[in-house]
Amino acid sequence: MAYGTPSDGSARRHRRKATVAAALGGCALVAASTTPAAAHGGGHGSGHDRGTRYVALGDSYTSGPVIPTQVDANCARSDHNYPSLAAAARHVSAFKDVSCSGATTVEMWKAQGTNGPQLDAVQRDTDLVTLQIGGNDVGFSSIIGTCVALSSRDLAGNPCQQYYNASGTDQLTLAIAQTAPKVDKVLRAIHARAPHARVLVVGYPDLLPDDGIGCYPTVPFAAKDFPYLRDTGKRLNLMLRMVAAWNGARYVDTYGPTVGHDMCKAPADRWIEPLQPTSPAAPAHPNAKGEAAMAQAVLNRLERRH
Repeated sequence: MAYGTPSDGSARRHRRKATVAAALGGCALVAASTTPAAAHGGGHGSGHDRGTRYVALGDSYTSGPVIPTQVDANCARSDHNYPSLAAAARHVSAFKDVSCSGATTVEMWKAQGTNGPQLDAVQRDTDLVTLQIGGNDVGFSSIIGTCVALSSRDLAGNPCQQYYNASGTDQLTLAIAQTAPKVDKVLRAIHARAPHARVLVVGYPDLLPDDGIGCYPTVPFAAKDFPYLRDTGKRLNLMLRMVAAWNGARYVDTYGPTVGHDMCKAPADRWIEPLQPTSPAAPAHPNAKGEAAMAQAVLNRLERRH
């Protein structure tokens, strides 16, 4: 992808950031970005990528903490996370999973314990890259902690939303907009290192009920903070979709396929564990079924060439 002169590139990045900020404020755009029906198109992962060299980059939603079998204690990485399942289904010839729990876009260039900079795994002969990143840049864990702590102030209201809007600007929408150029930089680095690779940007699954109805105390947020946090997740996915498109990458919707399996559902039906998990998974993270659903979304996207 051409970026013109350095000054042109800087100007384009400023325009992109402004576009993201404007789009994230539009509810219609947010809703349109996560249409469940669209997630079920494409094939069934029946294709083969013999000869393909696949690298998986990402955070804990990619690595699959606590899900058996854990193969990297430093990164809380499972051999049943979605990259491992997708690699097996596609029969790739070489597979490198460097996803790591707690990773931000910074860890694409910086070691994380015994895990080297994730981008180091991307080589000129890499054919396929999946990237799922941005949640920790926005502050996913601290947001959950803050909203849980504030819920007791007004269980029927929206104390968390009020907290993040106290300045008159929604701080979570701002954080998402500020994360866009960081993800953009990662994607440009991937393309520079592996110019011919197919690159998939994987979105985040549906954590909270899509209808906005809460489930206190299973998930201890105030009632009106459920739709606020749901929409924040959708805004994050919208940003990832937009940045993927700017960089010639394909976006993988994992929100649509996981609607109806959020952490408020009964144990038999949920693919995302609540803050006190009942299946092997980290709190507020996909369990084995959730990782399998994300793997299928990746496989479906690979079947589509456009």
